Amino acid sequence: MTMLNLDDFSDLIERPDGGVRRDAEERRERQAVPVGALGRLDELAEWLAAAQGQVPVKPIERPRVVLFAADHGIAAQGVSVRPAGSAHELVRAVLDGTSPVGILAARFGASVRIVDAGLDCHLDLLPQEITKHRVRRGSGRIDIEDALTAEEASAALRLGMQIADEEADSGTDLIVLGDLSVGGTTVAAVLVAALCGTDASVVTGRGGVPVDDLTWMRKCAAIRDSLRRARPVLGDQVALLAAVGGADFAAITGFLLQCAVRRTPVILDGVVSAACGLVAQRAAFRAPDWWLAGQASGEPGQAKALDRMALNPVLDHGVTVGEGTGALLALPLVQAAAALAAELPERVQEPTE
Repeated sequence: MTMLNLDDFSDLIERPDGGVRRDAEERRERQAVPVGALGRLDELAEWLAAAQGQVPVKPIERPRVVLFAADHGIAAQGVSVRPAGSAHELVRAVLDGTSPVGILAARFGASVRIVDAGLDCHLDLLPQEITKHRVRRGSGRIDIEDALTAEEASAALRLGMQIADEEADSGTDLIVLGDLSVGGTTVAAVLVAALCGTDASVVTGRGGVPVDDLTWMRKCAAIRDSLRRARPVLGDQVALLAAVGGADFAAITGFLLQCAVRRTPVILDGVVSAACGLVAQRAAFRAPDWWLAGQASGEPGQAKALDRMALNPVLDHGVTVGEGTGALLALPLVQAAAALAAELPERVQEPTE
């Protein structure tokens, strides 16, 4: 398999249309409701209009939740409340409609797609439609070994690109991005610390299901040891994802880059999607203009990554459950912003003598 060069994306990705954004701002100034009275909804509508390339902005009619699923070998070190190799249970809960993201997606009219990039479970535990894309079963323990081979990292990146193309081709007009993983916040913290040049303790959070102090210390030690393996390959994004990432991280990175190529706006969820965004930003500095940070998850690594990408979370409600839930909660606000921008009447002009 030919190895990918992610730097090629820099020439393929353009910023959302700045001229359209200015047109959206001017239209907003003519509307009856005073500018500023709708708070951040104005900004969301202008971002969406620029991404769509048109004024007035179109309503969001085909939102899609895309969740990449995988298990991480580092979970065997006791860095998570969930047992290693149990991410398939998270997938099953979404499928059964018993998880927050499954319940809210049905309420908000968003369809859900789950992509098994690297679950550590038998294929027959889940529908073939989900498992058919699996790159490998689980990932290596990144504190002592590579998560993936170089070939697997390239395959996972291509998988993400393929999913982005499929969504764009099917008419999806807004992506809500999330992950279903065990050990994922530890991997994300390693990538953020490596790319931002910070120490393990600065980026080590408590995870989606908060861990106790002893588990936090184990997690911090695992991140510190993994950082030693990450720093020598910082100049090569594919090598970095292979060394200390995972199949889901590589797939999400490829997905984010190709969504930007296809001009598909994306709402990011927590620290995992933010860490992948950092990797993607290294390859194509304009790519983050196509993304919206759905929420502040409380993970210090996410805050650091979003600051580096100049993304300001839409919500800060203390939601830590992950799985795309926080990003999905931002969807109604984006839909509301689009509706108001398109449908608010313009001011009646006073007749001139």
